[in-house]
Amino acid sequence: MPEFRLRRTALTVEEIHHEGGPAPEAPRRRAAIVAIVSNPFAGRYAPDLQGAMDDLTPLGESMAARLVEAMGGPGNVDAYGKGAIVGEGGEIEHGALWHVPGGYAMRGLIRPSKAIVPSAMKVGGMGARLDVPLGHVNAAYVRSHFDAMEVGLPDGPRAGEILFALVMAQGGRVHSRMGGLEAGDVAGEDGLR
Repeated sequence: MPEFRLRRTALTVEEIHHEGGPAPEAPRRRAAIVAIVSNPFAGRYAPDLQGAMDDLTPLGESMAARLVEAMGGPGNVDAYGKGAIVGEGGEIEHGALWHVPGGYAMRGLIRPSKAIVPSAMKVGGMGARLDVPLGHVNAAYVRSHFDAMEVGLPDGPRAGEILFALVMAQGGRVHSRMGGLEAGDVAGEDGLR
């Protein structure tokens, strides 16, 4: 059982009051939580990584719960995304370990959540930043919810570490006007529309 020793977490909540036009009735909220953990696979090739996803499940559940709380409850979340930055000595596949523990943790708290959790990952050095994509929780084609939130910390990931991130939002982009499927018209049957 690999050990992903937790070094640091950070939680950020944003309220977007306008984007140069009139203020919306209520500000749009976005929040991100990041955790920096040791990478037990750094510096070596491990042919079997999948079991390590189970070891990350408690971290994903804890982070998702804190993020939902920061958003004011699951009813205030209608967009989500996840990401990872793998530090020196690691490989991109170590970031992919986050797909199940991070994504399923959020989907378990936000009901219904039919759409996939958008994801981004990369290998980067200390202070690297990542734009975590956001998508509607029940329908991938809701254009108003296509967005991203930048995450990162100045002192990580260090060599032999991974930064894992979860992001949630409430509402579409302020002044969204690109047409397509509207959030109020989502059927939520197949995760697409």
